Amino acid sequence: MTMKDDLHPTTPDTSEQPRNVLDRCIFRFGNLISLLFIFTVAISFYEVIMRYVFNSPTTWVHETASFLGGCLFVYGGAYALSINKHVRVVLIYDQVSDRTRRWLNVFHHIMGLIFSALLSWAAYQMVQDSWFTPFGELRLETSGSAWNPAFPALVKGMIFMTLSIMFVQFALHLIQELNGLRKRDHV
Repeated sequence: MTMKDDLHPTTPDTSEQPRNVLDRCIFRFGNLISLLFIFTVAISFYEVIMRYVFNSPTTWVHETASFLGGCLFVYGGAYALSINKHVRVVLIYDQVSDRTRRWLNVFHHIMGLIFSALLSWAAYQMVQDSWFTPFGELRLETSGSAWNPAFPALVKGMIFMTLSIMFVQFALHLIQELNGLRKRDHV
């Protein structure tokens, strides 16, 4: 293989492709909502112009930009998992056999299941506290600013939803990995 072949491989790396229907949906939706970063930059630019050119700062831009950025950042976990771009110790992972990699993947998915389950439970508790009064009435937590949007409660809901989706992703990936190990053992 030449240097040119290394730079432009003809076959795509399937390890960085969505593995199932859920992953494909997460990947496509993530690509779509990534356009919100452009919107965030645009409204931030608008705020700068309003504040420093017209001396008329807005009350809504900073909180909206923070809310959108926070939600997109949280969604990034499920997105990275959908295309196998999560954090991995490649120093070890790249040096072992395919079979050992599969077992490391199984370990990773089990740990991910436990981690996402525990974080989902904690996020659920946060949602309970930020969405409901102690008497069970719906009342979303607000920012307490002059504009006072319900963004804190909505971000906490997004965290809970994303972690719950990641739990399902880890479960599906674990099943797929175990099925792959079983097929290899029968061959």
